[in-house]
Amino acid sequence: MDGDIIDQYRFPSPHPGIDVFFVTYMSQGLKVKGFLAAPKRKGVYDGFLYLRGGIKNVGQVRVPRLVQFASHGFVVFAPLYRGNGGGEGNEDFAGEDRYDALAGFHLLRRHPLVHPGRVHMFGFSRGGAMALHAALMAEGVCSVAVWGGVADMELTYWERPDLRRMMKRVIGGTPNKCPERYRHRTPLYHLERLKAPVLIIHGERDENVSIEHAWRLERRLKQLGKPVTAWYFPEFTHYFPPQANRETVQRLTEWMKQQPTM
Repeated sequence: MDGDIIDQYRFPSPHPGIDVFFVTYMSQGLKVKGFLAAPKRKGVYDGFLYLRGGIKNVGQVRVPRLVQFASHGFVVFAPLYRGNGGGEGNEDFAGEDRYDALAGFHLLRRHPLVHPGRVHMFGFSRGGAMALHAALMAEGVCSVAVWGGVADMELTYWERPDLRRMMKRVIGGTPNKCPERYRHRTPLYHLERLKAPVLIIHGERDENVSIEHAWRLERRLKQLGKPVTAWYFPEFTHYFPPQANRETVQRLTEWMKQQPTM
């Protein structure tokens, strides 16, 4: 079943109070890899689905980042996406691999330390699109946070010449040649079905994912009457300085815990 853990082994943790595991789980019949970080202290915690950015070796999951979120009282699961870390299949850049995120959501809901009505989705960069797509497919998502997140895949193609070769290969062509494939990967066009509240975090000097993505996402959610909160940072790029990063993580985890149980 999607989200079933079929194998896991303990991974070195940089935090004495957090256990880390390298996990193999099921997604659409594929054995996909991921990292799980959980507090050692027994209890019932919120779940936190961490959806990475990049593709392949770019933007890989970093265990210290997962532990940072887990230390705020979450059980954190981060899919590596199909085809990565020894997993089966091929990564699809917010195409079929969105089901790896959905399966990760089910994994967290069934985890013995997680309250099944309190599982949040978090996406960074390309992971923003993954989080929104997964939230559209899942039932009972508590909240969605998008940090420096992609909201429009066609916009990414035009503003990132360095990614065009990869995107044409993975998606099958340019936005002009196959617009429906880019539209399929763009969550902006499907937000009518979204039920979870959304938090948008974005640096206005971001050159990896322009602030226009955040503006379009916020505008569309407001047009649809969906609950949305936006935090914009005029001085920051795609990557926040360490102190600001820690403060923003504190704020967003507090925001998540304030959201109503599903």
